[in-house]
Amino acid sequence: MPIRTRFTIWRTLATAAVATLTAALLTPAAAVAQAAPRESRPVYSYAHAVRESVWVDTGLDEDRDGRTDRVAADIVRPAEPARQGRRVPVIMDASPYYSCCGRGNESQVKTYDAHGRIVQMPLFYDNYFVPRGYAVVGVDLAGTNRSDGCVDVGGRSDTRSAKAVIDWLNGRATAYTTRTGRKTVRATWTNGRTGMIGKSWDGTIANGVAATGVRGLKTIVPISAISSWYDYYFAQGAALYDGGPDELAGYVQSDAAQAHCAAVRKELADGSPPSGDWTPLWTARDYVKDAAKVRASVFAVQGMQDLNVRTKHLGQWWDALARHGVRRKIWLSQTGHVDPFDYRRGAWVDTLHRWFDHELLGYDNGIDRAPMADIERHPDHWVTSRAWPPHGTRTTTLHPAPGSRPGVGTLGARPAATGTATFTDDPRHGETDWAAHLTTPTPDKAGFLTAPLARDLRLSGSGRVTVRVTPTTATAHLTAVLVDLGPDTIRDYADADEGITTLTHRSCWGASTAGDSACFKDTEAKTTAVDYTVFSRGWADLGHHASLSKGVPLTPGRAYTMTLDLAATDHVVPRGHRLALVIAGTDRNLIDPPSTRPTLTLDLSRTTARLPLVGGAPALTHALPATAPAAPAAPEPGPPTGVRAPRGAQTVPAP
Repeated sequence: MPIRTRFTIWRTLATAAVATLTAALLTPAAAVAQAAPRESRPVYSYAHAVRESVWVDTGLDEDRDGRTDRVAADIVRPAEPARQGRRVPVIMDASPYYSCCGRGNESQVKTYDAHGRIVQMPLFYDNYFVPRGYAVVGVDLAGTNRSDGCVDVGGRSDTRSAKAVIDWLNGRATAYTTRTGRKTVRATWTNGRTGMIGKSWDGTIANGVAATGVRGLKTIVPISAISSWYDYYFAQGAALYDGGPDELAGYVQSDAAQAHCAAVRKELADGSPPSGDWTPLWTARDYVKDAAKVRASVFAVQGMQDLNVRTKHLGQWWDALARHGVRRKIWLSQTGHVDPFDYRRGAWVDTLHRWFDHELLGYDNGIDRAPMADIERHPDHWVTSRAWPPHGTRTTTLHPAPGSRPGVGTLGARPAATGTATFTDDPRHGETDWAAHLTTPTPDKAGFLTAPLARDLRLSGSGRVTVRVTPTTATAHLTAVLVDLGPDTIRDYADADEGITTLTHRSCWGASTAGDSACFKDTEAKTTAVDYTVFSRGWADLGHHASLSKGVPLTPGRAYTMTLDLAATDHVVPRGHRLALVIAGTDRNLIDPPSTRPTLTLDLSRTTARLPLVGGAPALTHALPATAPAAPAAPEPGPPTGVRAPRGAQTVPAP
């Protein structure tokens, strides 16, 4: 990331005597201001850091044993500041994975000595930041590792686990020296300024805690994080996974929770019906609706090809934060569900260091004036944007129309006066099959392509596809995907490692002890040559066309209108490539099929794609010079009457 440096230009008449006089005239306050630090330095001993554990009272009794639940917080902090009467800020990672699954590319777990003191805190945060004057706190979510309570998968227990620790750091909650004892302990060593960080479920908790508006939380760094748990399990009524939150809770919970939390797991199962209906359980786990409460700044990180925590989570969270004026920063990579430490390590550590220095220590290091967005345009090739989406991005309407061959239509600025396209759901096929045969009619899809572009066309943000469709059966699922049709070399996100290769040699990021090494296996980009790139997706159950609250059987032969939300992206379709829209049924391995195998007919005169184009309609006109002018940008329409705008996965969300 470029660093803006301020330069002072001295006139040629300036002399050493003038400089001396200027220094002499400075007030002591001005001299101190000139010497203000811009970077925390590793001046404290990691080997002699204080390592301790506390159990914070959450005020809840989720395991229903008659006493309030306490969550374990393991702390690594520099010893010297407390002896000098100075207080330090906190970097916190609250996680359910510290014992069951591990953190990071090497699946590190917490380890303890014979006295129960933390020996290894997973990841590099403590190794790097403790010598620089930060405390690092690893919180076991309720019902996991050494904490009491029950896992409730993004609900009150999850968020209170971490919020209670922030309250304790700020003198508003009680902590104890043991899990069951009565001896209390105060956080006299901290100034209470806390930043939360974490990937996947950990980052989700950061989002959830920020949405409570808790005081003392100054910034969050959510990496590939969920913003609404409904959208992890369903896409507008279409099931994304076989399992539900009750199974996920069982996967991560401790042995004690296994014995005492059956009632909570039943509540999770009962509140998340496989029908895909929105229930009160999902409302309680929707952080987007509470974005107005967020006081913390947000540095969001996301793989644009993450098919675990899909980018719909990022898009709706980012947009909601923007509406409420939250200070934001963003990194977007070509990877899947991967931590930036494993695809851009040096730049990530440097940027994170500067971010925490600015947000938690108040250092004026320029990161707030740097570009808002870093975007990986090609493997290991990054660009920046002053704002994201860039200024001048406008929602622009594109229209599918019949082509010269059935099943292969056109996509452009001019609406289709008439015409239909028909496809039959085939759960054996998915987006890669459709994209590979875009120029060939196949019965399982309807494809629409622009002419080869005369100029690059950049899409940045979230789009929508509205269809008018008639099914032949009582159930039907829909998929809409955007495709860049043309050759490229991309990160191999479909590989098991989702775009990286882990190497055997290591690099070190901070100080080490015998039990906690700061050295981690290096990685490199794993790439693949392609003829097409699917870069945005959306899915839906047509039975939820009127409301997410209740799906209904369809009437065969009746036409329905439904709008599919497309996941956020930032992608450039290069000159000479074609932009394509595919509309089909089941997307194999990404949504579950319906109970029937419908044939669906699209009314192309009432089907549109509203896409976030940088430059808006004029950019489309210039990219397709032979087409009629694009329809002018218009405000995004609200949902049909009675439809709750969705807020927005089971394999377990990858740690």
